[in-house]
Amino acid sequence: MNLKSNEPFWLLKNGLIASYPSLKSDEECDVLIIGGGITGSLIAHQMIKDGYHTILIDKRELCNGSTSATTSMLQYEIDVPLYELIEKIGKKGAVESYKACSDAIDRIEKLAGLIKSEAGFKRKKSLYFASKKKDVEWLQKEYAARKEAGFEVEWCSSEQILQQFGFENTYGGIVSKQGASIDAFQFAHELFKHNAKKGLKIFDKTEMTKVEYHKGFNLVSTDNGYQIKTKKIIYCVGYESKNLIRENFVDLKSTYAVVSEIDHDKFKNISSTLVWNTDDPYLYMRTTDDRRLLIGGGDEDFYDAEKRDSLLGKKEKEILKSLKKIKPDYHFYPDFVWAGTFGETKDGLPYIGKHDKFKNSYFVLGFGGNGITFSITGMEMASLFMKNKTHKLSKYFRFGR
Repeated sequence: MNLKSNEPFWLLKNGLIASYPSLKSDEECDVLIIGGGITGSLIAHQMIKDGYHTILIDKRELCNGSTSATTSMLQYEIDVPLYELIEKIGKKGAVESYKACSDAIDRIEKLAGLIKSEAGFKRKKSLYFASKKKDVEWLQKEYAARKEAGFEVEWCSSEQILQQFGFENTYGGIVSKQGASIDAFQFAHELFKHNAKKGLKIFDKTEMTKVEYHKGFNLVSTDNGYQIKTKKIIYCVGYESKNLIRENFVDLKSTYAVVSEIDHDKFKNISSTLVWNTDDPYLYMRTTDDRRLLIGGGDEDFYDAEKRDSLLGKKEKEILKSLKKIKPDYHFYPDFVWAGTFGETKDGLPYIGKHDKFKNSYFVLGFGGNGITFSITGMEMASLFMKNKTHKLSKYFRFGR
């Protein structure tokens, strides 16, 4: 599956950071991780930390799938509002899911410090504003739900949003203290490098073609004719899991993003704030560490890469039209435009855990707008799974829920 268009900003900005060999011999390990994106890098870090002999393979160059097209906005807010998630799965599961994403931001900061990351982790506030008057009622309901759950939030009127952020034509919104951004493409590469020094074996341009299930181990065949014997497989394949799992558990979507240089004098506090709105699909924006403005939205159902990419010009105009509504006097000059594929689940939650059809295996699939923060929770969950233990969120993130 082609997960991105041909001009993702992070890949062009960073270039080919590192290259690893393809598999050229039979191997044996405790844990085999399939997928070399940000999720695979995090799970590999946890497995090495826990002392497992770990191998990771990817059919592409590392991070050249959806990780190269991510917007890397780190938010605790899940795509399904908290009040709505409470109605779907109950208060305990909903609040714990939101808190797990909040805790994940803190853990990413600590991990970035541990490996001396240069991927530009930056703490930011989050502004979630009503783009239509009719959205105010449910957004205030969401504000109350978050306040009751203990999150640090405040309600801002349209006048306060104009004064604090310089955005016109809004109808009020929620400002949250907890948020951040990072260059996930670079961060994943840094994690791979850090753990390769600690014994992680990495093979790119190596595709899994078949799995034979045995008692206590799996035998994985690859496209270059070699095999890997492993006690456990952890699939970190993101949206390509649709090619492995038959049931319809996730809807694939295409999202579009535009990056340009920015006049910071005309955007108040934009460098320290993540911005998104109540449109469906919603508009989102953040600055990058090289002083550019990234804006995204225009989500569409994904059918094929050719159709997705044919909409780039149209979606660019739609996104900039939405920007024009809140910044009427600002002229945006697009430097990069790209599209990526992401997954949307019925409750906005990931799928992390076992699947009945895959023995000796686990999945860590962080879908929606919280893929990175969900994957941080997946580190803790995978660590427990390997010890035959469960996690408090297991029943909410399981297959068949």
